[in-house]
Amino acid sequence: MKAKCKMQNGKCKMQNGKGMKRNAERQGNQALAARVPRDLSERLLGFAVRVGKVVNALPATRLGRHIAAQLIRSGTSAAPNYEEGCAAESRADFVHKLSICLKELRESRFWIRLIVESGSLPTKKMADLQDECTQLCKIFAQSLLTAKKNERKGRQ
Repeated sequence: MKAKCKMQNGKCKMQNGKGMKRNAERQGNQALAARVPRDLSERLLGFAVRVGKVVNALPATRLGRHIAAQLIRSGTSAAPNYEEGCAAESRADFVHKLSICLKELRESRFWIRLIVESGSLPTKKMADLQDECTQLCKIFAQSLLTAKKNERKGRQ
């Protein structure tokens, strides 16, 4: 699969939305195939947009302002870091950018949990965003493991 990535090897396996969709279709899981995004980049952009809407909905309390300031930074930084990773100049640079994405997504997950636990916004309204953040964390954690494994193989 030829990807849009400009890595030295010409492949960016992170942009696997199409492959995931094809696998779901082959397995006959049309519901999953319909949910698979075209591109991880689009999914991260959508996450950032939703984070922005949550931040705007937070109460203007001391806690609300603090959470808003932190969440807007962490919740919107994964997408541009991913884009930078896809234009990485080396495998090590790619791994580094992926690790930043994962770190920012984990921080976002914490702030989203704090919003829920503090009662700043209703749990029901935060459930989908919380789930999406957890899914993105899992995707990036697994991708990071794979990228590190491939980086080690490349050194041998």
